[in-house]
Amino acid sequence: MGEGEPVIILHGFLGMLDNWKTFGRKLSEDFNVFLIDQRDHGKSPWTDAFNYQLLAEDLLHFIESQELEKVNLIGHSMGGKTIMKFAEGHFDLINKMVVVDVAPVEYPRMHDYILRALNSITPSSFSSRNEVDEKLSEMIDEYGVRQFLMKNLKRNSEGGFQWKMNLKLLTDAYDNVSDDPVNGPVLTDTLFVGGTKSNYITIESHDHIKQVFPNSSIKMIEGAGHWVHAEKPEELLMMVKEYFTAL
Repeated sequence: MGEGEPVIILHGFLGMLDNWKTFGRKLSEDFNVFLIDQRDHGKSPWTDAFNYQLLAEDLLHFIESQELEKVNLIGHSMGGKTIMKFAEGHFDLINKMVVVDVAPVEYPRMHDYILRALNSITPSSFSSRNEVDEKLSEMIDEYGVRQFLMKNLKRNSEGGFQWKMNLKLLTDAYDNVSDDPVNGPVLTDTLFVGGTKSNYITIESHDHIKQVFPNSSIKMIEGAGHWVHAEKPEELLMMVKEYFTAL
């Protein structure tokens, strides 16, 4: 979407490019924006392996396929770790990048209850989204989380549903998602943006971020949780535009 300097946006775990469409459309007023589904998510192919090295290689292949010389990157959560890993090996292809609500650290297994819930149901046996939501609500209290996850449902040819994401592989490879993929130091010009209501970028992690990304700055958006782009889109948009256009 749009024209100008290229910006590639990568979604988070169990997400898809659709999560960033509204934000990307507004950003495309000033930039050439690419929204992509990472492997085993959304409409991208299912594979048999999932780790940040492979995700970074996928990003390189995409950049080469579009014949882009220098890009700006935005990555949320898992997508943030993907672009951090990419920057470690391909800093020469990056102008600037924005890492949204994730730090270069290994996280505890925060999605286990979600993965258990998703694996406990058989989508093909349901005839309506409301039925799926009702079943998931027995295990996932947060309505917003359920709605986010249910974007992964699509109709199958028999009239039931199936998952867009490769749930089995993503469940089996979840340790790789939680992993810290970066050794550092990475010299890429980087902005880390966190939400003050999220526990992904903590005060304690600021020093470590600066060690691994010495040319970075950290900004927090008041009142935002982990899904910064959905909860505080205007604040994030202004921050991203100012950062990418600053000399």
